[in-house]
Amino acid sequence: MIYMDYNATAPVHPEVLEAILPFYREQFGNPSSIHWAGRMVKGAVEEAREETAALVGCAPSEIVFTSCGSESDNMAIKGTASALRNRGNHIITTAVEHPAVLNTCLYLEHQGFRITRLPVNREGLIDMNELQAAITAETVLVSAMFANNETGVIFPVASIGAICRERGVPFHCDAVQAVGKVPVDCRGMEIGLLSLSGHKLGAPKGIGALVVRKGMKLHPLIHGGAQERNRRAGTENVAGIVALGKACRIARDEMAGGAARVGGLRDRLEKGIMALFPQARLNGHREKRLTTTANISFTGLEADSLLLNLDLAGIAVSSGSACSSGTLKSSPVLAAMGVDPAAAKGSIRFSLGRLNTDADVDHVLRVLPEIIERLQKK
Repeated sequence: MIYMDYNATAPVHPEVLEAILPFYREQFGNPSSIHWAGRMVKGAVEEAREETAALVGCAPSEIVFTSCGSESDNMAIKGTASALRNRGNHIITTAVEHPAVLNTCLYLEHQGFRITRLPVNREGLIDMNELQAAITAETVLVSAMFANNETGVIFPVASIGAICRERGVPFHCDAVQAVGKVPVDCRGMEIGLLSLSGHKLGAPKGIGALVVRKGMKLHPLIHGGAQERNRRAGTENVAGIVALGKACRIARDEMAGGAARVGGLRDRLEKGIMALFPQARLNGHREKRLTTTANISFTGLEADSLLLNLDLAGIAVSSGSACSSGTLKSSPVLAAMGVDPAAAKGSIRFSLGRLNTDADVDHVLRVLPEIIERLQKK
């Protein structure tokens, strides 16, 4: 069984699993409790906060633990919009954001906010001049992703941050696909709000975080107790938080070597596919993308048929965002990039990670010719 869908989720790292088991057994306390059981776990939560902050370049006090990347996106966008409503009602985002951002902006649009969705070019990149021109005195937030979940294309985040700082506009970055794969530095990149998700980098599902830099005005989504410095009420998911901290520590130690190794596998896979199927086309910028991701259009073939046949061969890949699976619509990301509809219809995303090997790539390249030949005869 070969797994090449790491952008959807990554396997839990064995060291992460070992780290969290005590918090399902003897270390069961509520970190808000002042007795020994609470103190026993409070320290672990704060240690995880420090590890998470170290990975993304912010202060530990700026980390707010959430349930997932989608909650972090909602908290950043809705919280900022609410806090700055008296200043203006204009939000800028891009046409290729994750549904957690696009649908949150759509919700706010129905509440009276004006949303500007910046277009992208054929390589999936925005025009920085268009961003500059879009900012007005009414703009209360710019929300742009770090790396695209379907194509892996990396935005010029530091340049976006510099523009936002110069214009006095808060910058939110959905970095769910980037954290743990490429260096992320909230301070150096002028990112005011940053979303991340644990299950993309070796922690279990159900834990995420939002960086809220000092000075950012943000109203909470969840009201109740005083947890997370009054920014997100509710008893903390201690095991999940510990897992995220451990996964962040591992990512810091292994990122550089892992990126180079996985990038080599991805490049060999791409070259092999292009040799087998000359009509194949890469979607997105060839260099400005994650080393983990290859989005390839098999023009003339149907992505659903390719996915089914690869699945039957034990190979797990995707046709786009896992959050949009089960729909019959073509990828909005590829449509925004101007990819020909026929090509988009045959688009497959290969996203590799820690457990992939040369043997995995060899097997995919052995299986693909027979599948392609069979589908071409239909």
